[in-house]
Amino acid sequence: MRKYQNITLSLPKELIQKIKHIAVERNTSISALLTSLLEELVNREESYQKIYLQHLKLLEEGFDLGTGGAITWRREDLYERQ
Repeated sequence: MRKYQNITLSLPKELIQKIKHIAVERNTSISALLTSLLEELVNREESYQKIYLQHLKLLEEGFDLGTGGAITWRREDLYERQ
């Protein structure tokens, strides 16, 4: 079972009125609406962080290019003019 904690949030009155309308249209409360949006934000951030760390690990490990570490080309070959 989830434990809840109340917080105090100060928002402009005009914004609160718009949020109330959205909550009514979605047949929910402002609290449930904000909880849902904040959970979505946290999930996105956690997913981003996980993927970011996975990519850093890939970069640290490097990639096998099939050369066995030997350079098989010369700089002049890369810039050969025709």
